[in-house]
Parts: sequence; C-alpha cells; structure tokens
Amino acid sequence: MNPLLQIPFAIPFDRIRAEHVRDAIRRLIASARERIEAIAASPEPPAYANTLLPLDRATEPLDVALGVVRHLESVATSPELRDAHNDIQGEAAEFYSSIRLHDGLWNVVKAFAATPEAGALTGVQERYLKKTLEAFRLSGAGLDPERKKRLAAIDVELTQLTTKYSENVLDATNAWELVIDDEARLAGLPPSAVAAARQSAESKGAAGWRFTLQQPSYVAVLTYLDDRSVREKMYRAYSVRGSEAPYDNRELILKILALRAERAKLLGFSNFADLVLVDRMAKTGAAAQEFVDTLTAKSNEHFQRENEQLRAFAGLEELQPWDIGYYAEKQRVALYAFDEEELRPYFALPRVMEGMFALTAKLFGIRVAEKRGMPVWHADVLYYDIFDEATGQHLGSFYSDMFPRETKRGGAWMDAFLTGDEREPHLGLICGNLTPPIGDEPALLTHRDVETLFHEFGHLLHHCLSRVPVRDLSGTNVAWDFVELPSQIMENWCWEKGALDLFALHYKSGETIPNELFEKMLRARTYRAANAQMRQLSFGYVDLALHTRFDAARDGDVIAWSRSLLQRFSAAPFPPEHAAIASFTHLFASPVGYAAGYYSYKWAEVLDADAFSRFRDEGVFNPATGRAFRDRILAKGDSEDPAELFRSFMGRDPDPNALLVRSGLVAGS
Repeated sequence: MNPLLQIPFAIPFDRIRAEHVRDAIRRLIASARERIEAIAASPEPPAYANTLLPLDRATEPLDVALGVVRHLESVATSPELRDAHNDIQGEAAEFYSSIRLHDGLWNVVKAFAATPEAGALTGVQERYLKKTLEAFRLSGAGLDPERKKRLAAIDVELTQLTTKYSENVLDATNAWELVIDDEARLAGLPPSAVAAARQSAESKGAAGWRFTLQQPSYVAVLTYLDDRSVREKMYRAYSVRGSEAPYDNRELILKILALRAERAKLLGFSNFADLVLVDRMAKTGAAAQEFVDTLTAKSNEHFQRENEQLRAFAGLEELQPWDIGYYAEKQRVALYAFDEEELRPYFALPRVMEGMFALTAKLFGIRVAEKRGMPVWHADVLYYDIFDEATGQHLGSFYSDMFPRETKRGGAWMDAFLTGDEREPHLGLICGNLTPPIGDEPALLTHRDVETLFHEFGHLLHHCLSRVPVRDLSGTNVAWDFVELPSQIMENWCWEKGALDLFALHYKSGETIPNELFEKMLRARTYRAANAQMRQLSFGYVDLALHTRFDAARDGDVIAWSRSLLQRFSAAPFPPEHAAIASFTHLFASPVGYAAGYYSYKWAEVLDADAFSRFRDEGVFNPATGRAFRDRILAKGDSEDPAELFRSFMGRDPDPNALLVRSGLVAGS
C-alpha cells in the first residue's frame, strides 16, 4: 500500500519512497476534489455542519501528504524525489487555486453567510466564517471566468518558479567548497571549527581541511580566520549564490515579481504588498514601510557611530564586507574581554534540549519526553512527545533534525505535519543546521545557535499547544507579523542566568557558566545592536520595495537595483557582483512565504520585547504568567484577532519603544 495515501500519526518515513509521490498526490487530489464537489452540490439547506465544517477538513489528507513530501525534499532530497516533487507541484497548486475559484462552493458559502444561523455565530465559528469569506474574495471568487482562469495559471506558475529558485540556492550552496592543505592558513579559527573542517574533509575522502557555504563553516571563517584572502573568497562565493550559471535565479526573480504584481492587480490591489498584508496586523504596504522607516531613522545615528568606532579600531581607511565580522569579534573581545567561543563548551546540544524542556515545563505546565524507535528520515533525527503535566493529555509530538547535510537545505525552521483540534494531538518538527558532534564530543553550540533552537521551539509550542476546534485557525496559522511572537519571546530566556543554569553546563565538568563570564556576556549583548537591527531592516526594506515599486523597464537589473537599496544599511561597500536577493529564500522559495512580509520579524520583535516585560515584572519563571501566555497566546492560534490576543495578555497595546530599550538604542537603556 502507498504509505502516503493514509498517513498515521507515526509517519512511516522508513517506507516512503520517491516512486510513491506521483500516484499518491494525484489520488489524494481526486479525493479532495470529490469532497469539495459534495459540499458545493449538497441538497441540504446550507448550514455550518454541511459547509464550513467539512470545508475545514476537505483537503486534510492531501495537505498532510504534500507536507511530508515537501519536508523530505527539504531534508533528504535526491534526484528522484526532486523530480517527483516538481511533477506534482503544478497539479497541486492548480487544485488549491480551484477551490476558492469554484462558483458552486462560493455560492454555498455565501448562502450560508446569509442565514440566521450564520448571523448567530460567535467566537471561533464567527471568525472562521469571516475569514473564509475574506479568503474567497482575496482568492478571486468574485472575478469573471477569464480572470479566474488567469489567476489559477499564475498560482501554478508561481509554485513552479519558486520551487526552482529554492533548488538553485541549494545546488549553488553545495557546488562550492574550499580545501586548505596548509594548517598555518587556519590561524585564528577556534579548535571546534578546525576539527569540523577536518571531519568535513575526511567525509569527502580529502586531505586537509574542507570549508563550505553551510552556515557553521561560513560563519566561523568570516568571524575568526586571520587569512583575509580566504575570508574574501568565501564572502564572494556566498554573496553570489543563485546568480551564476547553471544556478542563476535572476530571470526567475523577475518572473516571480511580475506574476505577484499581476495577481495583485487582478484582485484590485495596487501592489502585492497591499494584497498580502490586508489580513495582517500592518494592513497595508504603506503602514509596513512606515514601520521600517521609523525604526531605521531611530537606529541610524547609533549605526553610523558603531561603524566609525569599528573602522578606528581596525585601523583601516575602509572596511570590506569580509572584514566586518572579523574585526567586530576582535573589538568585542577588546571592549568586553568576551569571546563567544568561551561559551561553546557550556552549550552541549543534548543538555540544551533537556534544559529547554525543563524551562518550558516550569513556564507552561508541560512535559517533553523522548520516544525511541519511531521511523525517521535520517539517523540524526530524534522524536519527542509533549504532555500536559496536570492532566497527562498528549498535546503533541515533534521531530528534531539539527545537523547540516548536503541533501538538506540551509537555515533553521519549524513546520507542521498534522494539526489536530482541541482534543487531538498535533505533530510537527524543528530543523536546524548546527555544528555537528566531532569525534566523541557532543555537538557544542554557540549562544546564537541556542537562541535559534529556542526560537524554533517557540514556533513548535505555538503549534502543539494550540487548542482551536477549527484546523484552519489552529497553531501557527496566524498573521505573519504575529507568528514570530511565540518564537522570539523564547529567546529572552537565553539571557537569564537562572534559565541558563538549567542547561548551560560545561560538557566535561558539569559546571554552570561562571558569574564573571555571564556578566561579560550581558555587557556585550547590545554590542553593535544597531548593525544587527539595520541588517534586518534592510531585508524588510528591499522586500517592500520589490513588491511595491520595482519596475524592470525603469529600474533595470533587479540584482543591481536591490544591491543599491541594501547598500545604505551596510557597514561596508558591497562588491559589484553582490547578489543577496538571488539566494533570499524567505522571499522567493514559495509563492508567498515572507514576500512583502519580512518586516514581520521586527514587528514581532517589538511585541516580544514588550510581552517579556511582563515576565520580568512578575518573575521569569512565574508559572501563572507562563500559564497566561500559554492560554492567551499559544493556545489561541488565529481564533481571535492578534491585536486582541496581545491585549488580553498585556492588558494594553504594544509599547513601540520596548525593542529600542532592550537593544540599547535609546538614551538611558
């Protein structure tokens, strides 16, 4: 039997093969189409029970199977799986587009909306009806047949183009390597990075030390390696990923932008940002732009001062991009006597995971337990169950896949496999590309790695602790400028000594981080905070510019145009070939993704900085505060307006200065 046709809670990853994909997805599309047709053709008077309720579950088996296939293509790709995945992408996109362009279904939903039952709906059901009507309209349900057909074609083409974009980034990343055979050229690298490079070389049957464009390798070189020529070589290689043959994304970007703009205009919006943001907290592209511009203005003076100080410290007339991380780390050590590598021995991955689970047990009243013997896609993958501590209820389960592989895309992310209701458990995953174990030693993380792990686990908790009866409004199915609140707030505990003492234990001695080292770490927390802020704002700025005002006929080469916008946010001049947007998967690796929404990270950071102030006031381990956050944010999904959810937790609207205070970018902070 094809394992993708009926996927149980324990997903049979050991039995799923590329040859299963085409047959299963096509059969599941056919079954889902039959369910949609049955709703549209129901002879019964329209009611919640025969319209919205079955609509919420109509595509579930297909959603789950596609999610599993998409996931495997991200973490265990092969030529056969990639071909199968690409083959069904267009068919799936065409089907999903057809749902909200289905005249009969739209008529049934509208007919139900006009009934007394619909008028009497409250709470989650009322919101689901409102969101469903809005989704149909924003998908083109009210268009004439010719425009509906064009909209469906755009959706299919966007799916295919963005899939190819993502593949090009992965292939370009994997195509580059640098093997160094002279150990003297490794001067400056910490022992952990040297050992990882040696292990990487050995895995390829090579002598010497192998460096790649995967994050652990690339960041170590740009931060610590004394050899400037190697830093430059790696920087240049990284900055042109996806912009050179045979992995050139330039034309794909132009086509994606044009199709997104056309889609927005078909639906009556002036640009893609206004279309995307209509149901998010910002509401319009102009409001998102104002948010980015305001934060930029408030950060710029600090940004310029930081860069002047770094240039003076380095003693160079002009810093190059491959110098910034290197001299910044040396300046940090000089200013604070703090080297981030001092912390690495305290962050052994297994203990970090255990401590993270202990922390969330204190805060949210849950218990996380590893479960062995479950089918997984790679030997590195672990599996966990989450239970309610008080009732013993199984709330959810998740997979953890933390180390880089050539068959796995870069970055860190959380995703959902199965979304239950208020009674059923959820199933999800967290993935990362952290420094792997070396020899007999455990994987030793940087503090930033630890923050990333906590961030993704925050997303996972948002999914698994959700208690919403409507699948479409459950878990992380929320406005994208709100979805980062549960993830980013978790990072705050990585800066609390009491929390660190739960998991930051030296992997040999078992000792906690010494107070002196912790104080150094705290003092260095806001080091070059304006540069970190401006980097994120630059991505939000270029994203909004691409989706509101870029015109290929007027503005010329999209990579050069984008580079010129990004330059004002950079501490050093970009080389002429710099092509950041050619590998900007947040924007171009899916039909929507973070497109016109990258500002969301900073928007939600304002929310998280403010929300954490309540924990600071009431106690960072206060179980009552933690329970309030669980009940009013994590459990609610999209069952209420996100602004109302925030107010229900904080008792007021967000304080826009909270982030600036935390980052040390206002006087007196």
